[in-house]
Amino acid sequence: MSRTVIARPVTLVEPGTVRLERLLPGPLERVWAYITESDKRARWLCAGEFDLRVGGKVTLEFDNSRLSGEQNPPGRGAHVSTGVITRLEPPRLLAHTWEWKGQDTEVTYELTPRGKEVLLVLVHRRLEGRELVPQVMGGWDVHTGILEDLLKGVAPRPFWKTHAKLAEEYAAAL
Repeated sequence: MSRTVIARPVTLVEPGTVRLERLLPGPLERVWAYITESDKRARWLCAGEFDLRVGGKVTLEFDNSRLSGEQNPPGRGAHVSTGVITRLEPPRLLAHTWEWKGQDTEVTYELTPRGKEVLLVLVHRRLEGRELVPQVMGGWDVHTGILEDLLKGVAPRPFWKTHAKLAEEYAAAL
């Protein structure tokens, strides 16, 4: 029995590193604001302040139940992570560390104009553990999908239901 592989925007580029590419409605400055401003970022990923300078503190305040009105599954409540900005080239590039279960991972957001749209290339590095990678892949897929929905002015897709399905698909593909 052959398995159908569904193309997804997140790929494993090397052990512990995932890459996402998603074309978003522009303009560039609007997408940048949704990445860097807490009130806008809270609608698709998490709230929390970014001290926008190299070496500046990053606070990531997650509450995924607020993204689409779904309740958190048991054991998956709100949490806070921290990090530090490692690269900053407004409004095109932001990189920061992200403390994840005692280890510093690193996320890079790169924006490139494509006419009226913006290509978001997101790379998340230093992910430890085979079980973590498909969860992160599914997380970035659904989070940036919600961002795309918001930028298009449509109701955001459900977070938890979508995440569970995508994480399972990514795990099967790995």
